[in-house]
Amino acid sequence: MSPSRTVAEPAELLPYLFASWPEAKKKLVRTWLKAGSVMVNGQVITQFDHRLREGDVVAIRPKGFAAPRTALTGGIRIQHEDGAILVIEKPAGLLSIASPSEQERTAYALLTDHVRRGNRQSRERVWIVHRLDRETSGLMIIAKTESAKEALQTGWDAVEKKYFAVVEGLPPAEAGTLDSHLDESDDFKVRVVKESSRTRHAVTHYRTVKKGKSTTLLELTLETGRRHQIRVQLVEAGCPIVGDGRYGAKTDPVRRLALHASKLRFPHPVTGVEMRFESPLPGDLGTLV
Repeated sequence: MSPSRTVAEPAELLPYLFASWPEAKKKLVRTWLKAGSVMVNGQVITQFDHRLREGDVVAIRPKGFAAPRTALTGGIRIQHEDGAILVIEKPAGLLSIASPSEQERTAYALLTDHVRRGNRQSRERVWIVHRLDRETSGLMIIAKTESAKEALQTGWDAVEKKYFAVVEGLPPAEAGTLDSHLDESDDFKVRVVKESSRTRHAVTHYRTVKKGKSTTLLELTLETGRRHQIRVQLVEAGCPIVGDGRYGAKTDPVRRLALHASKLRFPHPVTGVEMRFESPLPGDLGTLV
């Protein structure tokens, strides 16, 4: 990536670009803006008169990085790419990493091919920072360097993670906290049990967004990130996620788990700038409420 610049005093974006990258012709700078190559605090900006504030970080995306909303093979959609990370929207039905039954059609394999740009001899690769269940859709962070992966995982508890879930019935209250201890010893199914040396503490906050006739749309905020945490805690609360037959759901009208990773907020592992991403509720899940 071209070196970033930190804004010293308020300015409009286009004049700032001219002054900060004097080696680039003005026509090229305008092309950067039009093509979505200019990023401010990790977000692509195309407005020439965007107001910069002191402390903003301005960077130019290298040629070859995917533009926001780029769709890849396998249904992956890229929200953001820079030299350290990718933020993607994973579709339901796609594994995060390989399993004994599926080696090639995974987010990891498809994104490795993306960063190699079809060159099988390339040594470029990606690192999975966290996983989403195969049946879950939504936002994932992918590291493009090992140091970025380590930085993100070290600070993972501080990452804000929100999900949408459509559940059968109603939760115990309009809003609340699900606090339990999970037994993850079974590879197939996690269970809520009494606290012991073998359990892991799990905390999920929820609020009701919308009520349907027989379903409820919840927004969930993870305080911890355990395997199947949301799924097992919601069934324990008496409102399993629609489509989650493994955890007791009785209905599966859209033939998928009605769980979607909707928001992420975290500091960039290199610049430290706060990054925010949102992914709306998919249309098929919206029909359930």
